[in-house]
Amino acid sequence: MRPATPTNPRSAQLLALLTSRTPIVLDGATGTELGLRGVDIAQPLWSAGAITQSAATLQAVHADYVAAGARAITANTFRCHARNLADAGAAQTAAQFVTTAVALARQASPPTTFVFGAQAPLADCYAPELTPNQSVLDTEHAQMSATLAAAKVDAILVETMPTIREAISATSAALATGLPVLTSVVCGNDGHLLSGELLAAAIRAIDALQPAAILVNCVPAPRIAALLPVLAEHTDLPFGAYGNTGCYLPEEDRWIDTDATNPQTYAAYAQQWVAQGATIVGGCCYTRPAHIAAVQTLFKN
Repeated sequence: MRPATPTNPRSAQLLALLTSRTPIVLDGATGTELGLRGVDIAQPLWSAGAITQSAATLQAVHADYVAAGARAITANTFRCHARNLADAGAAQTAAQFVTTAVALARQASPPTTFVFGAQAPLADCYAPELTPNQSVLDTEHAQMSATLAAAKVDAILVETMPTIREAISATSAALATGLPVLTSVVCGNDGHLLSGELLAAAIRAIDALQPAAILVNCVPAPRIAALLPVLAEHTDLPFGAYGNTGCYLPEEDRWIDTDATNPQTYAAYAQQWVAQGATIVGGCCYTRPAHIAAVQTLFKN
């Protein structure tokens, strides 16, 4: 069953908006945007390094998305699992990274903007074969969800999940906090999860947990329209999408652009998603504030 209405007024407001199918514009990419602004996003810290090393730029990214019309922004917690920070010797301060990232997002946004906490896969989102065993998933996702809740996010965005079992583990942990939870999966060129599992099976499994919404993300924008009918068929929950402007080719370790690099073209794809029933739209890799501004104009109209 769907969790009870959160006691936090902002979380309760968000849940009401989602339930009523009120259109919500998310922000765009944070990690790639930081890189485009000259921030070092190299491994092992990737985007998490900006939390302590480039806080002003990180806040500027958040603020620019708010100015572009995003109703919700996602704190820069995507690579803040303790295991993600371990290679940089920062595992013991993972909670502080999360707390600081959420605080920076709050400071950069007005009270009317919702702040989500990103809860990412424990391993590489493009490498489902690296997904840890169930015990590790349950333990570490519970830790992250609790840390995000303690940092006082308005909702938890379980995102870029490449396997059903990790999507279920992370969603279950996030729901245990009592916060609204939006769960998003990533698919490959064949329309299946990167694990090879059927998208329909993933949606049904997530739907059984009754989060606040189900989405797809980190998929090239031109490919998303083919996925949304699966969401519409297998869940009655609000659904949406936030896509990439291009496509990562892991076998070649390179990125190729699509026509969605153009903000107006990206918004045209988003218009198709809305026509298919999506009420939550934002941007993923290499989308920028201009893309979100274009999407916001679409929603206004």
